[in-house]
Amino acid sequence: MRRTRTPIPAVAAAATAALAAGIAAAPASAINYVTSANGASWSVADSAAPGLDTGSLNAAGSNAVYGFGGIRVAVDSEPAPRFNGELMRGFGLRFDGAEWFSTTKPVRLGDVVLSRDLLIRRSGNYARFFDTFSNSGDRDVTIDVSFGGVLGLARGNTQSSVVGSSSGDTTIGTDDSWVTIATPTPGYSANSPSAVVLGTPAPFAGFTGVGDFQRDPFLTPLATTGQQANFYGFNDELTLRPGETRSLVRYFVVGLRETSGTAGQEVTTVSTAAARLAAAPDLGGLSSAQICSIANWDLTAVTIPGFATAECAAKPLAIAAPEKPAEPTTSVAYDVVGKSLTQLQADMTAGVTTSQEITRAYLDRIGAYDTGQFGFHAFITVADDAMAQAKAADEARAAGKRSAVLGVPVAIKDLYDTKDMPTTDGTAALTGYIPHDDAFQVGKLRDAGAVILGKANLSQFANSGSMSDSSFGQVWNAFKPSKSSLGSSGGSAVSVATSMAAFAMGTQTGVSLYAPSTGAGLATFRGTDGMQSAAGVMPLTWATDYAGTIARTVSDIAGILNVVAGTDPGDELTRDADAHKPADWTAYLDANALRGKTIGYLPAAFTGYAADDGTAGAIRDKLSLFTTAGARVVEMTAQPSAPTNTARGGNPNVEGWERYIEGSPEFPFANAAGILQSPRNLPYNRSGGTATGYDDENSARLLAYRAAYRAVIGRWMDDNGVDAIVYPGFLSDVWDNDGAGSHNGSDRATGVLTQGPGLPTSIVPVGFNPHGDPMTMQLMGREWADPQVLGMGYALEQVSGPRPQTTTAPALKYVPGATPRDPVIEVPAPPISNPPAQTPPEESRAPAARRVAIKVTVAKSAATKGGKVRFVLANRSAARVTGTVTLRVKLGKKTVVLGRAKVAVGARGRKTLVVTLTRAARRALGRRAKVSATATYALRNATGAKTTKTVKLAIRLR
Repeated sequence: MRRTRTPIPAVAAAATAALAAGIAAAPASAINYVTSANGASWSVADSAAPGLDTGSLNAAGSNAVYGFGGIRVAVDSEPAPRFNGELMRGFGLRFDGAEWFSTTKPVRLGDVVLSRDLLIRRSGNYARFFDTFSNSGDRDVTIDVSFGGVLGLARGNTQSSVVGSSSGDTTIGTDDSWVTIATPTPGYSANSPSAVVLGTPAPFAGFTGVGDFQRDPFLTPLATTGQQANFYGFNDELTLRPGETRSLVRYFVVGLRETSGTAGQEVTTVSTAAARLAAAPDLGGLSSAQICSIANWDLTAVTIPGFATAECAAKPLAIAAPEKPAEPTTSVAYDVVGKSLTQLQADMTAGVTTSQEITRAYLDRIGAYDTGQFGFHAFITVADDAMAQAKAADEARAAGKRSAVLGVPVAIKDLYDTKDMPTTDGTAALTGYIPHDDAFQVGKLRDAGAVILGKANLSQFANSGSMSDSSFGQVWNAFKPSKSSLGSSGGSAVSVATSMAAFAMGTQTGVSLYAPSTGAGLATFRGTDGMQSAAGVMPLTWATDYAGTIARTVSDIAGILNVVAGTDPGDELTRDADAHKPADWTAYLDANALRGKTIGYLPAAFTGYAADDGTAGAIRDKLSLFTTAGARVVEMTAQPSAPTNTARGGNPNVEGWERYIEGSPEFPFANAAGILQSPRNLPYNRSGGTATGYDDENSARLLAYRAAYRAVIGRWMDDNGVDAIVYPGFLSDVWDNDGAGSHNGSDRATGVLTQGPGLPTSIVPVGFNPHGDPMTMQLMGREWADPQVLGMGYALEQVSGPRPQTTTAPALKYVPGATPRDPVIEVPAPPISNPPAQTPPEESRAPAARRVAIKVTVAKSAATKGGKVRFVLANRSAARVTGTVTLRVKLGKKTVVLGRAKVAVGARGRKTLVVTLTRAARRALGRRAKVSATATYALRNATGAKTTKTVKLAIRLR
């Protein structure tokens, strides 16, 4: 598995010590955080996990900031550098545990080298951003820099506006040295007010104007109303001579929410602080050379203690420029960019290319585009044996084997079990955990000859639909690389959209297939509950999670479903799948599948709750595509209420973990609480609950509720005479990746029924919104109408125009004989909340105990009673042993885990161990009278000795 183990930056020892000490959980969406004197919490997007490394404020104060303080930089050069005008990242920003965040790896954008340092001045309740730009080229260069982000949400009372400025008005102009921004709910500022200090105002040549930071702030003016009015981009322009270095300094002041006291008190407080900084900027900790480089302040007009501008002529500032990266290349002539699975398969069948060439091409692209300062972070692990798998596929093809996925590389969301690679669910707590077997669908793909290319990044525990943030990095959007990939299957979608994999496996509990697929301009399919197995897939919500596919086209999905869909004895939800799946999904790919059909829609579903950027109107206009395809579009009556859910006394997330752990004897945690409470999770994903799963009766009630809900929706569709219901994908642009929580991402369509009852839904790209973001439509049908819904999705695809294709990861230069470069996936360091704990001096550590070998004997037979297996273990050693025992039995070609029990036996003691048969095991055993099983003991003792032992065990069942 090619993944570096060294954290970035190199503070592994400090981080380990801090984790061992038990860091307190940070506020929601914290990265590393600082608390200022007024009690405001500042979350900083530094290089610590999830590794955004923009230096922006992920959040600050009370709902005042949704990602602010990043910089977009555009260099005037030909050709324009890749990612020109985008949100800069990859500075290697290192937190000192107190107030400073410092660049350790300057960023190169063409010939311009950038660094940034951030100071959170606790005592003053403000942040100072010091951004430096150096021209390493041999000609003059002009740079546009926008500093900003999001300072409000939606519209109306939560939309922010300017409430004060140095010029005395409520507009932002070049005559302002500072502006104050708040959400002016009548009577007080509902959220923390904030102020931005910009520098010396005109006529000094500093701040040049304000734009829309979420789009191109240099060309798009800031709106005055609506959601777009919250996207502040404060612009400056610099012209640098060869070798010259200039800097920009801005301050950001945050107050407290005004929930008591005099209305306007906090607005006055932050405005006063901003005015003070404008007159006497805090430049403490900066060298004379750094101060002399400042371009947006008239240094002769402000108070700077201990500094004289006469020093500047002799003290130019220089930044050590990183080497220009070599142009990435590939040794493969065959171009995989934009190729669908169907096209790849056709080209391999025709002898145009081979699986080895395709796989090598994808590996080269992962090395070029997924890693480094502007990497997409789509992968957590890349398979060591990818090329060996491809070679085996080519040999199988030559021997006559055929399948839809033979020789095609696939990215697997890193919550599907893989027996040859770690499965992490996005948390460092599962680093190195390798399950004993593949998830059911992964096994199907492997058996059919797919190349299991690697494990795709995701939102940790699949928690977020707004972003894909894990201990191993945060995924960036394939089309607009300042934006969120959405979640939780962001790595799966981005790997396909950037042509780093042919297709991917993802999951959906709420939006996690359709949201990232929409953001990446891809197709996906969520079937009826149980059409695809979730066995061997780590859970978010049992019975609601759906393990599905993301691909370029509906045709691709049909071929993949031929391989992975159907009944799995290890997943009770799939018991009826074989009875309803078609013999061949591709038989339903009919361009006329919509002709004569009636498609229902709900007007409210096409109205944005937050945004008003033209996306909702554009997606409504796409309803005409159904008419083009021969369908009739009708308005639906009001959606019926869901039936009553009578399941009680359990938590579906914990239920999912209990079922997963039952079948995963190697799992390093004994229960759901162990994994969810781990200090190695991201701070905001550490759960302290004590919930339990369901008993059998309430599990059945939950499944019955979902089945009844599907029937309610079926009757509603019957009453309206519709064959399917259409919903939009998104109702707004996708937003930048550095915002906090659910405010990150986009205005996703609300009221989509798919997940609530578990109904088949085909998601299809339908072009772009007015600002170049991909759009999709979702077609939902009745229970078990999966092939028909997929066919209607195919017909919609045929009238939707060309497939979206990103330009952010272009084809690599072909160099015959080029040395292949294996991708190395960098892992961010964990966050630290406080200065690192000190390591005790060597002499203070207790001496190691003498190691005592483990010696045990175990029974060769056992009997069951009441669904429990009992047998004896004797400890023959002089130290207490603890650990686990796992019982397995092979039934046909499938290995079934019967159950697992904890072991704790005193020195030279004996104990009867009791293993409770799992529900899946009882079903699999049926009415057998006896079976031959294996018992695997994983044991340790207090002296550090460990052993794993497997013995055969005859079990009498009745």
